[in-house]
Amino acid sequence: MTKIDNDKLTQAQFADELMRYKRGSVTRRHFLAITGLGLATAVLGRNFGPFSDEAQAQELGTQMSIATWPNYHDPATFEAFTAKTGVAVEVNVFGSNEEMLAKLQAGASGWDLFVPTNYTISTYQKLGLIDELDLAKLPNFSDATQNQRFTHEGKIDGKTYAVPKNWGTTGIAFNSAKMKTPVTSWKEFFEVAQGEATGRAMVHDYQLTTIGNALVAQGYSFNSVKADELAKAEELLIKVKPHLFAINSDYQPSMRATDAWMTMCWTNDGAQLNRDIPDIKFVLGKDGGEIWCDFYAIPKDAANKPAGYALLNYLMDPEVAKKEHIFNGAPTTDSRTFSLLPKEVTSNLIVYPDEASLTPLEFGAAVTLTDPARAEVMARFKSA
Repeated sequence: MTKIDNDKLTQAQFADELMRYKRGSVTRRHFLAITGLGLATAVLGRNFGPFSDEAQAQELGTQMSIATWPNYHDPATFEAFTAKTGVAVEVNVFGSNEEMLAKLQAGASGWDLFVPTNYTISTYQKLGLIDELDLAKLPNFSDATQNQRFTHEGKIDGKTYAVPKNWGTTGIAFNSAKMKTPVTSWKEFFEVAQGEATGRAMVHDYQLTTIGNALVAQGYSFNSVKADELAKAEELLIKVKPHLFAINSDYQPSMRATDAWMTMCWTNDGAQLNRDIPDIKFVLGKDGGEIWCDFYAIPKDAANKPAGYALLNYLMDPEVAKKEHIFNGAPTTDSRTFSLLPKEVTSNLIVYPDEASLTPLEFGAAVTLTDPARAEVMARFKSA
């Protein structure tokens, strides 16, 4: 994106970019470039002060990089890590697991830590793209306190390749002040997108959820790779495309600005949007959809693995995780962290839905990540 001329940067533009950075929907590099702040990183609380003895002992270096999702971390977490260790954290934001896989397969991703979703871990392991984790370097992690319903895919053949960040769901966020038609299913989502919400609906730039929810809308499995069912999903997506506001996995700015009124939405975004704008509701499709768990993993080609482990161990501290979950809005897999969360979080049905709401949902299947037919459907949909 072209940097805004500092002389023309309005206070409102600066505030908007600052809020996008704080939500984690843009990187630190983007924020500095777009605002023209350059090396004035003190604005973000970045600390390049003297290293601690601990950092020197571990030879953590001066910087590291993490690849993650939009709106997914409290910037204060990374600033506190930098203050503790002297290691600056570069945040790279992605909108799909396919993007992450392609980046790693291309080599030299530059990441020291990244956040893959449950169904992708077996593929990363088969392709030799991630390390088996040395749990001795993660004393803050406790496998015994993890909910295995969500976390089992981090282990392959008894070896741990990833540890959980949080779990969640993929539902529908809609602005009830702008829309009167109730939306309770993916079938209704696509109908309303062509009706009351025409020109105001968003879908993810991510084949798993966009194709998966189009499949569910027609009574098929979220994970289907059957040719006839994918053809029906493509037909629906091509039909709805002229009515869409955008295809974008970073939908919070458009929903907050009311440019969009309805979007496919992950738990954490739904909680953040509803917290700040109560008119934005979040519902799970009664006809199905996705339940997921995101993990942390270390790329095999990571340049600074000591810092990757140091940040990962820091994030596994229940006190740190508590702050992350309160900011982020996604449910925790760790009973230690859950016990520290305030009641207004644990009783929030967006964050912790009842079992009946979760029953129709499916975990993503590994085959969907690399299935060429699904990739082709998504490509044709985006280019139509």
